[in-house]
Amino acid sequence: MDKLDLKGKWNEMKGKIKQEYADWTDDDLKYEEGKDDELLGRLQQKLGQTREDVITWLKGLG
Repeated sequence: MDKLDLKGKWNEMKGKIKQEYADWTDDDLKYEEGKDDELLGRLQQKLGQTREDVITWLKGLG
C-alpha cells in the first residue's frame, strides 16, 4: 500500500490523533495534498514505528 486516502478524511483523523496524543502540534500533523510521504515520515518519527505500521494505524483511524 503506497497511497492513503487522506484527502477529505484528514481533519477527522487529525482530531482522533490529537485526542490520543495531546502533546502533538499542528505542525506534526500538517497535511498538504501530494506530500503524503512527508506526513508519514513525521508520524513515523513521532511514533517510532515503521512506515507500514503507521499506514496500518492511520487506516484504523479512518
